[in-house]
Amino acid sequence: MPMTQTVAERQPVAAPTTLDLAIVILNYNTVDLLRDCLHSVLQSHHTLQVGVCVVDNASQDGSVQMVEREFPHVHVIANGANVGYSAGNNAGLRWFGFGGQQTPPVDLPRYVLLLNPDTVLSPGALAAMVNYMDTNPRIGAAGPRVRRLDGSLDLACRRSFPTPEVSFYRMVGLSRLFPKSRRFNAYNLEYLPETAVHPVDSVVGAYMQVRREAVLDAGLLDERFFMYGEDLDWAKRIKDAGWEIWYNGAVEITHVKEAASRQSARARIDFYEAMWLFYLKHYRQRTNWLLDKFIMLGIVGKGGLDVSRHLWHYCSGKATTGRPAPVSKINADTI
Repeated sequence: MPMTQTVAERQPVAAPTTLDLAIVILNYNTVDLLRDCLHSVLQSHHTLQVGVCVVDNASQDGSVQMVEREFPHVHVIANGANVGYSAGNNAGLRWFGFGGQQTPPVDLPRYVLLLNPDTVLSPGALAAMVNYMDTNPRIGAAGPRVRRLDGSLDLACRRSFPTPEVSFYRMVGLSRLFPKSRRFNAYNLEYLPETAVHPVDSVVGAYMQVRREAVLDAGLLDERFFMYGEDLDWAKRIKDAGWEIWYNGAVEITHVKEAASRQSARARIDFYEAMWLFYLKHYRQRTNWLLDKFIMLGIVGKGGLDVSRHLWHYCSGKATTGRPAPVSKINADTI
């Protein structure tokens, strides 16, 4: 039987053997999607030493019991509450030995992978991504091409940082008017071929593979980000530590992307809070007064209208209740 921990029992414990790849899957009430994800991981074609840790944020749908019953070699951490995306993933990273002093760096997994439960891997994805990073030692983090069920590209899988200039073009709609413009749509990089391999500022947390040394340099995820922005923040700190981040369009996975969070006013508030936190942490100190006030007004104004629209849907009985799962990103407006 797999070991199960509550959030209060999280300790930096090393995995039993040195691994090539440590996979952390954060789950919240997505039992069927989680099952499909784990099957795709186990059916991957590779000779890697892989460990899998599922961190469950107090699901009520039997997710923990399903993993214990159907995937006995998967480690489970059962949190007593929904602690959010960053804190949940950090629990898994700590179990693999990161974030503490007990495990010598050489004994840590060579790579860690943050993987959403609503993803399905192609059979050769893990081997291809590890081999890609093995042959490019300056890459600290990488991600594959992420395809949604309707066949479209998940735009969040390759991004530039939302600098004040990039954010301005998005807020005023120029990125949508000129999707192939290098200047106006620098954020989603839609002017680049989907199958290309190229450097980026960030990949998406649905599949974010990070080198051991980059984790040690950048630290764990910032737990102030509850649901959005944590992958961008981690990528920013990894790049600031001197590492490169690349998009590998030669490898593809599928991302289901749950729609529930899009209907939740709480999710929208988390989204705009994360947007402001990222700006505050990385750019505000270097931004002039007038632009700073414009950015603040843009976030508050757009966020207020967006949340009001979702609250209207909620009050008219068209939305779900409760705090959403910190699993999938908002399709249209990911930070």
